[in-house]
Amino acid sequence: MGALAWFRGKGVPCVRVLWKLPRIVGKSRANASGMLGPDRFAPRLHEISLAELAEAGIRGLIVDLDNTLLGFRETELAAEHLAWVEEAHDRGFAMVMVSNNFSERVRGIAKQLRIECIPNALKPLPFGFWRAMRHLKLPRKQIAVVGDQLFTDVLGAKLSGGLYTILTEPIETKDFPITMMFRFFERLMLPERRERS
Repeated sequence: MGALAWFRGKGVPCVRVLWKLPRIVGKSRANASGMLGPDRFAPRLHEISLAELAEAGIRGLIVDLDNTLLGFRETELAAEHLAWVEEAHDRGFAMVMVSNNFSERVRGIAKQLRIECIPNALKPLPFGFWRAMRHLKLPRKQIAVVGDQLFTDVLGAKLSGGLYTILTEPIETKDFPITMMFRFFERLMLPERRERS
């Protein structure tokens, strides 16, 4: 089937290879069958192959902000992430940023990237994802969610109708206090996930 594989007979496109070396040792493929199982892992956002997503039928992207696109409380996007978003524009992907962060920060960065945004999304509740899906105007099977948190990005995407999920490594270890608590439970759920030095 080339880069396309039909996921467990459900007709959901699954990309076989998005990156050369998964950050989670021994995991060439995620456990996508569970509510907390991401479909894929990636070291960083910019290492996700947009060409392979497009080949797999993905046309829309829902992307997290903090520690996915931008480090915690940073204001300047990394050049490689800016380039990735520009390539996504060039390839015709529709994009929406969905973040639990406050409106001013999220809207400012979304404007810089020329994408729609849903601030104060209350992830993992599905409402922010549903609003993003209305913006994208695409069927669920053509949408991928990218984020660094298992209990907000992945769980929220699954609660929103089983969207395709890509879990990235967080850009840095600094985070909101409640997120640090979730990180503890993430390590219990994903014991293979590498600790950042």
